[in-house]
Amino acid sequence: MSGVTIHLPRDGQRHGGGHGHGVENGGHVEARGRGTAPVTLRLGPGDVARFGRGSADTPVEVRLRDPAVSRLAGEIRVTEDHWQLSNFSATQSYLVENPEGAGEYLRVPPRRAGAPIPFEFARVVLPTRGSTVSFQVFAPDHVYLDADRAQLAGGRWGTQTLVAYSLDETATYFLILVALCEPRLRDESVIAVPTTPQIVERLRNCPGYRGLTARAVSSHIDYLAEEKLRLVAASPTDPGPGARRNGKREAIVELALRFGLVREEHLGLLPRRVAEGVRARACVG
Repeated sequence: MSGVTIHLPRDGQRHGGGHGHGVENGGHVEARGRGTAPVTLRLGPGDVARFGRGSADTPVEVRLRDPAVSRLAGEIRVTEDHWQLSNFSATQSYLVENPEGAGEYLRVPPRRAGAPIPFEFARVVLPTRGSTVSFQVFAPDHVYLDADRAQLAGGRWGTQTLVAYSLDETATYFLILVALCEPRLRDESVIAVPTTPQIVERLRNCPGYRGLTARAVSSHIDYLAEEKLRLVAASPTDPGPGARRNGKREAIVELALRFGLVREEHLGLLPRRVAEGVRARACVG
């Protein structure tokens, strides 16, 4: 299990009543005013992150600056294979939404302790006066059984095998992974890997992805590299953000193609390219 990542995005953290933003402050994640960069907080098994408005006497790791949010609103606790949310409010329920699903969500009632969250991606939403505030949680890798061994042995735990790379082919990050691998799968280039703006443009006509942003694509690429594929971190001689981003994309593509995580049949997940549509109409004509 590779841990949990808590992300407070630059845009969209506050809904309905303006925009909240996050900054990192002494190991904390803080929602503040405009103009600050998104931040992340990584937790391993056994780690706990508390969230709320916070104060000098009530420190929190995820700070949500809204007067309607309790000083200590709740906490996230990471286990070996999932994470739990505790709601410390005596009156307010919190929502945990699945951004990758068809509107699925969990309601965590007041004073509920240790509610297990099953979503691989999740958005924790707290109510405020006339709006909401939220932050994202990227969950641990899900655990799957080796189907043949489980069937032969009656499904006993001792015969379970973990999947090396646990990828959800219905998730946004997988669609982005396919777009990254597309040129090499089509033998269009042995070198070039699509840039973030090119991926945004490639997926623009895909149902449900018209509003996909470059920032969201970059977050998914980071999640693929650091959590799902567990690539080695940058070397001490860091070449800089641009080169680091290019190297990360190339490493993702190389690993995905080498182990067959993305194959030619996955290209069907992508929208038809303009050139393909033009050729098809020409053939019909």
